[in-house]
Amino acid sequence: MEAPIGVIDSGVGGLTVVKELLNRLPNEPIVYIGDDARCPYGPRSAEEVIQFTVEMASALSKMDIKMLVVACNTATAVALDILKDTFPFPIIGVIEPGARAALQASATGEIVVLGTVGTVNSGAYAEAIHLLSSRASVFQLACPEFVPIVESGRYKTNEVSGIIHQTLKPLQEVAFDTAILGCTHYPLLHDHIKAQLRSDVTIVSSANETVHDVEKALMAHALTSDAASPATPIFYTTGEVHEFRSIVSDWLEIEEPIVKQIKL
Repeated sequence: MEAPIGVIDSGVGGLTVVKELLNRLPNEPIVYIGDDARCPYGPRSAEEVIQFTVEMASALSKMDIKMLVVACNTATAVALDILKDTFPFPIIGVIEPGARAALQASATGEIVVLGTVGTVNSGAYAEAIHLLSSRASVFQLACPEFVPIVESGRYKTNEVSGIIHQTLKPLQEVAFDTAILGCTHYPLLHDHIKAQLRSDVTIVSSANETVHDVEKALMAHALTSDAASPATPIFYTTGEVHEFRSIVSDWLEIEEPIVKQIKL
């Protein structure tokens, strides 16, 4: 089926999921919306996040997508069930795959979740992990400054190391062997985060496991693309096109990505 897979996020973070989609499913067409104009979602109310998420899904529905990936942990935490009740296509979030990946990686069941204020307050990761393993121990830490670092393009600079060090200080007193990057922006800070954690800690991103779920859903619903060659992804942003295009080009290694502005 040649209809596209829709991907939504509060900004550029969901590009980490798109990167894995392009690696694993290169022939699948992708349409992405990043809501940079209203990012970050983490500090916003659940009502606002639901409204913004439904607006993005509605825009993609009009583009005749065959599946939706909610590549935003905050939106997944508060809006996934509403989206599933509202739209007819399969919808996949990033929290359950991330929880599953963390439990597979952890030897002790002691897991830290790094997330936005909204994701942490929702308790969605702890709930998802405990549904899979009642013996797991979960410590959640809100990292409100991480998304602005990525959205501003500062994620590659060393100036952010001090902010990350300060944010992760509470983990010095916590026993854990696995850390979930509970926001799709955070993989762009992976090396900075890793430098602040013990060398034996496994860092898990939900992107790989989420794309595994996408593959299974495509097969289950007979939606797999028949295209013989790679598709060209299309990106929309509610914010400033130039900065968004720069991050798409850098992170996805696409020389001249198709980036357009969209009003919701």
